[in-house]
Amino acid sequence: MIQENSPLTASVPRFMQLTELLQREIFGGQYLPGDRLPPESQLASHLNVAVGTLRKAMAELESRGLVERRQGSGTYVKKSDALPPENQAAVYQFFRLERLDGGGLPGAQVLDVDLVACARTAKQLKLDARSKHWRIRRIRTLDQTPVAAEQICIAAKHAKRLRAEDLSDSLYNHYREHFNQWIVRVEDSVGCEPAPGWFNPSSTRDCGVVHRTAWNQLDEVAEVSTTWFDPAQCRYTARWS
Repeated sequence: MIQENSPLTASVPRFMQLTELLQREIFGGQYLPGDRLPPESQLASHLNVAVGTLRKAMAELESRGLVERRQGSGTYVKKSDALPPENQAAVYQFFRLERLDGGGLPGAQVLDVDLVACARTAKQLKLDARSKHWRIRRIRTLDQTPVAAEQICIAAKHAKRLRAEDLSDSLYNHYREHFNQWIVRVEDSVGCEPAPGWFNPSSTRDCGVVHRTAWNQLDEVAEVSTTWFDPAQCRYTARWS
């Protein structure tokens, strides 16, 4: 469900949030290939959105090749083998965390943005060891429930000034719109570590952890990040077809 009082960002309007939620639920198995989606009025009521907003989201899903509308019958999920890869791109294309039952709309709360120096991180970013870089720390949510903590590092050359209030939930959209670079591939290493002191998972167990390196369209390292996720709240999922 999308909360009416949830904060929106200029880069992710409400209909696109809904599109992303439904796409993630389709990929997460909430709706299977061939399933007919609930009637528009019923689905809009369940998701707490206006029917007009839902229709815009459905049109976007149809343009991505995820659903098809059949006159007089309803809207159906397309079979995955019918989806061309270029139509499967999404705002949260590389966001791998899902609710335990699949899907969930991602969100983020930025805790701090600092310009720091760390020789180890600079090496990962292919920078001079003495170079400074931006470090972003934030809490990730699914359907407004805190599920993970992120620490993201990017080269300082991309922005002389970087403020928490300027960042959208989707940093990859921010990179594309403000840095003229887009993420084309990522490498994730998944393991288990204690949570950092600024994240309080609901479980007392160690967190799952994802160490990521992301490359842009020029095959440059654009970002290195660490995500600590609460295994009692979410799971890491990657799918291939």
